[in-house]
Amino acid sequence: MSRPEQLQNTSRLWEEHVRAVFPARSRGAEPADIDMVLLDASIAGCVSTWLNNGGTLDPERSRILQGSINDLDRVLLEITEAQELRYFQRLRQLAMLVSAASLRAD
Repeated sequence: MSRPEQLQNTSRLWEEHVRAVFPARSRGAEPADIDMVLLDASIAGCVSTWLNNGGTLDPERSRILQGSINDLDRVLLEITEAQELRYFQRLRQLAMLVSAASLRAD
């Protein structure tokens, strides 16, 4: 997939995510000792930066994104509510798209 296609696909999924309502059950929740609001914000910041920088991410944000993906993988195992699961699975998909594209760019 070309860089413009990656940007377009990620941008489309990002717009869907931005329109979604953060799950109420996740506010203040800390499954596996991971703050869900902070996790969402960390990934959102990396995705937004990647999109605004034309598909590039600095090494520090790449590191943050990798750690956030690992945290998200741990908490996804504990989510049982459908809307909450969809929200965080989409967030993971975004994180993986950006992470994979950033790794290929290095």
